[in-house]
Amino acid sequence: MVTDSDPLLNLLREMALAAGMIAILVLGLFAHTGSMPPLVVVESSSMIHDTNGEIGSIDAGDLVLVHNQPMDTVTTFAEASNPAHPRYGYEQHGMAGDVIIYDKNGEGGTPIIHRAILEVVPNVIKNPDRSAAPDDPTVLHCPDGGSYDDAVMALDGLYGACIMTWNVPGTNVVNQSTITIAFDGEDAAYYDCNRPAHANVEPFLVVWNWTPSQAGIMTLGDNNNCSVDQGPSAVNGSAGVHSASGIVRPIRDSWLIGVAGGEIPWLGTVKLALNTDPASPGTIYVPNSSYFALFLVVAGVLLAPMALEPVLNRFVKNAPEIKQATDEMEEE
Repeated sequence: MVTDSDPLLNLLREMALAAGMIAILVLGLFAHTGSMPPLVVVESSSMIHDTNGEIGSIDAGDLVLVHNQPMDTVTTFAEASNPAHPRYGYEQHGMAGDVIIYDKNGEGGTPIIHRAILEVVPNVIKNPDRSAAPDDPTVLHCPDGGSYDDAVMALDGLYGACIMTWNVPGTNVVNQSTITIAFDGEDAAYYDCNRPAHANVEPFLVVWNWTPSQAGIMTLGDNNNCSVDQGPSAVNGSAGVHSASGIVRPIRDSWLIGVAGGEIPWLGTVKLALNTDPASPGTIYVPNSSYFALFLVVAGVLLAPMALEPVLNRFVKNAPEIKQATDEMEEE
């Protein structure tokens, strides 16, 4: 006979309760962020601000909320650091501008979570040579110059356009065929590379004579010493982030997975420790302080019920309703 004291029944009830609570939590996060999964685990140290880890910046082992937002809602560092821009002063995760999560060249794999530095926007566009094959190089699509972007609508109403000049919102770059910006505090807000200056390498971020391959956002890890994801063609000395097809190009709207929201520190360390993927760095980049903090969190979760139980029992016993019910039972 199965009763309320049956251990199996109690176990099944507790498992169902736990599953229900997790489902409610995930659905709540989905409703808040609009993304599924609503969280990502940070694997690398490319966004850290302190080697010992800190709350407010993104460390390896953190869980980060992923907000489903279109490209036109992303605020770049260039915009947020320009006093003349409406979004001036906007900060996320310890610096000006949004941090975005994107798919490398739209090819899948482990997403990248880096800061949006600037956006390159087409100004003057021309119709391409429509006889060129889709995989042909830019020079065949655009024999008169420019960058061929198959995601931009041309003057003839078809997708695929030759971008002749560019704008960079939040900067003085308007209608330029190439992009040169020094984030030196004069030409644009100061961006500290946290590296010593030497031949052809400045201590601040410099985009030099860059002809973007397409419209989109330039990205950079806060801890990457000005080595932008788009490689050396954009910023001298940059290693770039690579996908199967090569260095990551400016981030398109269709590659944007989401915008980084709030962080839940330390808890992602468990997933990294259990990850068996040989391509994953595991917990190599997790700050030592995160292990101690994670231990305190787990200990707190385990000890809290034991500490609260006697307090709650005392509260319940002293409740007027309980006393009244007890008195009525004694009178009967």
